[in-house]
Amino acid sequence: MREKYTAISLFCGVGGIDLGFKSAGVNVIWANDSDKNACITYRENFKNILIEKNIEDIRTDEIPYADIILFGFPCTSFSIAGYRKGFNDVKTGHLFFEALRIIKEKQPKVFFIENVKNLLFHDNGETFMIIKNSLEEAGYYLKYQVLNAKDYGNIPQNRERIFVVGFKNKENYDKFCFPEPIKLTRTISDITKPDEIKEKKYYYENSKYYPILKERIKRKDTIYQFRRSYVRENKSNLCPTLVASMGTGGHNVPLLIDKYGIRKLTPRECFSFQGFPENYKLPDIANYHLYKQVGNSVVVPVVERIAKCIVNALTQ
Repeated sequence: MREKYTAISLFCGVGGIDLGFKSAGVNVIWANDSDKNACITYRENFKNILIEKNIEDIRTDEIPYADIILFGFPCTSFSIAGYRKGFNDVKTGHLFFEALRIIKEKQPKVFFIENVKNLLFHDNGETFMIIKNSLEEAGYYLKYQVLNAKDYGNIPQNRERIFVVGFKNKENYDKFCFPEPIKLTRTISDITKPDEIKEKKYYYENSKYYPILKERIKRKDTIYQFRRSYVRENKSNLCPTLVASMGTGGHNVPLLIDKYGIRKLTPRECFSFQGFPENYKLPDIANYHLYKQVGNSVVVPVVERIAKCIVNALTQ
């Protein structure tokens, strides 16, 4: 039997992409991220090498070769929820080119990219065209598709993301197809368990916002979003897209009403809405960091299904 394919993970965060590929039988041997708190969470759950450092400060010869390069470079430069500065964002806009540098030097068999849907349309499509052309000029054949977690991961969250897969070998590229949609069978209640009381700190009964929340939050089969000045009801019976800012004290906070009152989602519930398994360890750090980490992560079952398609294309 062939040995496992290997992968390295750039901008790994808490390892959502890594977990999906690991579940598909890929051995992640090396990872990198510069967020110290994300690295704490990553180390709780993975044993491979993790370099806690800005990617600009890592020489290519310090990175091992692997069959697959994984990355979801920071999306705030292109996100509707962010400032949409794109490549002009001096903090994160250039990070794609750091990943491109490593791809050009390492020449893996395949790479996998995840990012916000708006990457396709940013700057009237010019941004994505630059990315696409740069990767093709590096010698890769690309396929890309926008997938929603509710349709491709059996996860009750409305989360659309673009996935880009590039193959060095044309035959592998021809064999690869993105997974087909699957039926959504899981519900919000499967994750939130409304009959189970949570820690008191998650409930809003003593909050100054309680009167407006009590007025607006009535249904027990959905999740609401609190956006500082108003409450938005999600009528699709799905969790709205979880964002990194949801732990900052009032913006895009996901709320629900259960048997015991109105409350926010717990960090564990948020990780479950991203498809992380129950045995995934959450370290003892401030909830603010956990909310940020999970909002920046991926829906693991969607990644796993794509990863299995990649492995099949490489081995057939």
